Amino acid sequence: MTTKALSPSDGDDARRRIPATDTLLALPELASATGRVGRQRVKQAIVAAQQRARRGEILPGEVAAAAIAGLTRHATSLRHVINATGVIVHTNLGRAPLSAAATEALAVAAGATDVEFDLSTGERARRGRAAMQALAAAVPAAQAVHVVNNNAAALLLCGLALAREGEIIISRGELVEIGDGFRIPDLLASTGAQLREVGTTNRCSIRDYRDAIGPRTAFILKVHPSNFIISGFTSSVEVPELAKLGPPVVVDIGSGLLAPHPLLPGEPDASTVLTQGASLVTASGDKLLGGPQAGLLLGRSDLIELLRRYPAARALRVDKLTLAALEATLTGPPNPVGEALIATFESVLARVDSVTKRLSSKGIDAVTAPTAAAVGGGAAPGVQIHSAAVSLPAFLAGRLRAGDPPVVGRVENGRCLLDLRTVEPHEDDAVLAAVLRAGAAADPSGSTG
Repeated sequence: MTTKALSPSDGDDARRRIPATDTLLALPELASATGRVGRQRVKQAIVAAQQRARRGEILPGEVAAAAIAGLTRHATSLRHVINATGVIVHTNLGRAPLSAAATEALAVAAGATDVEFDLSTGERARRGRAAMQALAAAVPAAQAVHVVNNNAAALLLCGLALAREGEIIISRGELVEIGDGFRIPDLLASTGAQLREVGTTNRCSIRDYRDAIGPRTAFILKVHPSNFIISGFTSSVEVPELAKLGPPVVVDIGSGLLAPHPLLPGEPDASTVLTQGASLVTASGDKLLGGPQAGLLLGRSDLIELLRRYPAARALRVDKLTLAALEATLTGPPNPVGEALIATFESVLARVDSVTKRLSSKGIDAVTAPTAAAVGGGAAPGVQIHSAAVSLPAFLAGRLRAGDPPVVGRVENGRCLLDLRTVEPHEDDAVLAAVLRAGAAADPSGSTG
């Protein structure tokens, strides 16, 4: 329908036909939405619809329907996205998707909980004790554990509690920068510690570390270069050798792998590194562990206690939602990250073939394409996982991102690829429906050929 903006010649009568805000708020559909998304969001949707009517984009009688259509389903502006990029831990899409068990745990933790209360005695209890017990059980090599709000916070706490006004010895080849310009050396320097750089960018020896140790040495830090690879004329010193030098050895493994993984032999894991002699290990909870954003600290009980009792630890602690999701991740069934890693190529290919055949039968230009998935999240750089994707015309990529729910793939060689390794199997039908809608939108007549 084509309408025109209201002009002065239309008079005040036409404007008066636009329903008032209070009238619209009283409508049952909008009144109930107030309880779901909040009065402010409902009013914003109403005002936007009224403005559209004043501009002549809709008729006054269509304002209520436009307001209802403009409401978000939830009180958050975040939207559920189907990750079909082929990157299992996609930083821009929130890293690890939580398991069903972790999601249910969030709902339990949303209300009043016994997060810091002993129901049997009625007294205060150790905060997040169940999550800590689950983490300790998952890594028996750790004497003690602690959790903060991310891996950067874990390193920060190590610098503050163990090395303030002291020296941290680190290889120049491990002075890494991660996403958004964030640099490890800048973080450590902010704690008041002094960095003692050893070796060169590509080569470092045990002698370099030994010569740097002095009375101000607080600890030796080893950082796994998780988002890049150095190859060629290189050498580095591994944890067993560093552990013999005397000072505590803190190892940032990054990705959150707690035990060896058969598909990721080059990725360090907490259990192995601690067994090799590391004093402390820091890691992320929202990467290969597949849990919520968290920073994991595992290692010697005396050092963990120093970290836990340091004043800044209070500012870095995690909330009840994170503790609940972390515990469920550690004790519950396999999570989507783990499932995506171990899914066989044949199983992914079968799912892709099923979707492409159903799309082709509806006239969509869809074919099966072999591809390579990546771990992502700064983990296992260079590791490619044999996968398969639904290959579509490139112009559908934008339409799929604009859909509900948005489906995010990647454009490669002039085609839009939807890699189903990173799509949970129960969402295959949602992907199919999204492509059909996007294809129909490309041709109002409904012909998509």
